[in-house]
Amino acid sequence: MVDHRTTVTHGIRLAYDVSGPDQGPPVVLLHALGEDARSWRAVSSVLAAKWRVYAVDLRGHGRSEWPGRYSLELMTADTLGFLDALELPRVDLVGHSLGGVVAYTLAQDQPDRVARLVLEDAPAPLPREPVAPVRPEGVLGFDWDVVTAVRPQLDRPEPGRLDRLDRISAETLVVAGGPASHISQEGVAELTRRIPHARQITLPVGHMIHDRAPGDFTRAVAEFLAAP
Repeated sequence: MVDHRTTVTHGIRLAYDVSGPDQGPPVVLLHALGEDARSWRAVSSVLAAKWRVYAVDLRGHGRSEWPGRYSLELMTADTLGFLDALELPRVDLVGHSLGGVVAYTLAQDQPDRVARLVLEDAPAPLPREPVAPVRPEGVLGFDWDVVTAVRPQLDRPEPGRLDRLDRISAETLVVAGGPASHISQEGVAELTRRIPHARQITLPVGHMIHDRAPGDFTRAVAEFLAAP
């Protein structure tokens, strides 16, 4: 059973789905840009057999508040505030794409709060050639201002962020999408090299790994989180 709940951190309402046994080890799922907690349903339904699963809508997405103020720093602070609000001192953290950036930023800034880290086809904090975003037609399930605020930060990362990856103490699984992904796979490999306790697997289905290969992805994540 999935419960839909909200909490408030830094004055921002965050929505989240929670499932799994009350006393299960906590795992927090962070979605990609333009997605929301619902994107994790196939993953969380399996993990909830053992783990207490929290799938969060980042600010500006889904049922969370759309305050008009967006940055990687604010999203990272929101996630830390979420852990504090729910009294989760230490969690396993899984992030896809933008959610992966938020996840490794939190893990490098607050290494004692993350036990295990999974990064699903997340871009490394390396400069990349900007591409002008095109707004899709119709009603969106997220605030388009998130894109215009965050994309420049992903294109031109904060200086020193790459070097600070070595502060991450969590055992880390990096999941790459392979050559069909639009994310630089050299950058994904660089994440693996820079994070001290990281290993990488490749599921060559493109960027949306847990959508296109939910069974393989979830098995790999569950085995990694359950390892002694």
